[in-house]
Amino acid sequence: MASDDKSLDNTAAGEAGRDFIRDIVAADLGSGKVGTVVTRFPPEPNGYLHMGHAKSICLNFGVAAEFGGRCHLRFDDTNPVKEEQEYIDAIQRDVHWLGFDWGQHLYYASDYFEQLYAWAEDLIRAGKAYVDDQTPEEMRIARGTLTEPGKNSPFRDRSVEENLDLFRRMRAGEFPNGARVLRAKIDMASGNINLRDPVMYRILHAHHPRTGTAWKIYPSYDYAHGQSDAIEHITHSVCTLEFEDHRPLYDWFIANLKVPSTPHQYEFARLNLTYAVLSKRVLTMLVRDKHVSGWDDPRMPTLAGLRRRGVPPAALRDFVKRIGVAKANSTVDLGMFEFSIREVLNKTAQRRMAVLKPLKVVIENYREGQVDELDAVNHPDDPAAGTRKIKFGRELFIEQDDFMENPPKKFFRLSPGMEVRLRYAYFITCKEVVKDAAGNIVELRCTYDPATRGGNAPDGRKVKATIHWVSATDSVPAEVRLYNPLFVKPDPTGGEGFEKDLNPNSLEVLSNARLEPSLAEMNIADAIQFERNGYFCRDKDSSPGKPVFNRTVGLRDTFAKEVGK
Repeated sequence: MASDDKSLDNTAAGEAGRDFIRDIVAADLGSGKVGTVVTRFPPEPNGYLHMGHAKSICLNFGVAAEFGGRCHLRFDDTNPVKEEQEYIDAIQRDVHWLGFDWGQHLYYASDYFEQLYAWAEDLIRAGKAYVDDQTPEEMRIARGTLTEPGKNSPFRDRSVEENLDLFRRMRAGEFPNGARVLRAKIDMASGNINLRDPVMYRILHAHHPRTGTAWKIYPSYDYAHGQSDAIEHITHSVCTLEFEDHRPLYDWFIANLKVPSTPHQYEFARLNLTYAVLSKRVLTMLVRDKHVSGWDDPRMPTLAGLRRRGVPPAALRDFVKRIGVAKANSTVDLGMFEFSIREVLNKTAQRRMAVLKPLKVVIENYREGQVDELDAVNHPDDPAAGTRKIKFGRELFIEQDDFMENPPKKFFRLSPGMEVRLRYAYFITCKEVVKDAAGNIVELRCTYDPATRGGNAPDGRKVKATIHWVSATDSVPAEVRLYNPLFVKPDPTGGEGFEKDLNPNSLEVLSNARLEPSLAEMNIADAIQFERNGYFCRDKDSSPGKPVFNRTVGLRDTFAKEVGK
């Protein structure tokens, strides 16, 4: 499957420049330590990918492309209780959307279940693994703390024969969930808690998306991950900093098993973003508890959500390039991501006019039934994009915010007696304000100067504002959804209690917007700039009679100012 972004070639990911990971890879190649660079992106298929995963994808696929190697996509599918085919399909779709391809190198940890089991028996025979009958609570207590050593299990010294017998019976499905586990025999007094006899296998009677019910026991992530790397001859196993304390365990398994290669783990700083939570657990709760409409809700920091909101993959790659790869965790301002979006869309998105909150305007001195066709440019910086025809008539719509009956001193848009320019059209002057019984402004009566066709006055007079508009008879009704960040705090709670930081104004639905007619037929994948309003894309919820548009990003950052940052 090819990327839908034709601008990306197989070297594009290398645009990120040099960083400590790339320096390590270059040194390993230069010294002959490795001949071919092999990296991998190893998601667990228990949810949708988010922006943090995008950073890892760009790094792993980027390093491989830059140094002439390859990157594998491997699903670490060792927990069937939380894994679904939906997530597997979504992850593949997202990686392709971001602009990367794994070719023939698609793998699953479940491909290696038989080999992993055989290696576990090898550890038992070597006296380096044992079956433990303790309950999870008993193991937790005996594990110790950061300041106190753990205590050996009373089952730690079982014979090799007994351990093999019990482990094989575990595989055969003789015991219920949680009755027994297989643990590596390392050191219960280690200062690194991960080395205190970690669990290698758990009994789990559950249906697996790929192996069905063939297995009754499943390997832990820590056990399966490094050995999968070794089987695939991964040269640089790149992961985020939270796995740094797991590296000694990663190395212990590699050193104590007859694996076909000896990969090394390297850690880099994960992505933290203001006004967002990049935690799969929290994102799952947002979906489960219906705080959002689904994994692809445009407020979500998932790749599916970003795609639906109209974020181009090139903008996400540009953002990852800008933030770089570091060894220390830090938080990136959301404004930097929005800057990358605007940088891409400003160059690629054609312009159209849309009125989001319509106010009717009647041009009294314009003849009823008369229609003018005016020329409008499709992109001001790209003459090749050409022009389009827009229709001007007696009745128009303008934005409610572009009119004030009693304006302050520096308000230069339309007001009684004030003349403004209508984009691509004429100068108009407001003569009368029409209100309903409740005192709400429902219509403006204006006049136009026919000599100013195209927006310029032959007598050289100037106006201080140009506003956009659409024809009342020619425009189409639409629903427009304005998205703001899902959280009101720049550093929202990332665990239990995150609900208190949710933004009650993260979505505003405008159900009576009016658009240029061509917008009703545009493709969902296309980006468009609504002049003066921001960048938008057509949503999948659109119907033939009423398109729905999502705001991708405004023309400038206003959210931080609104929340008092």
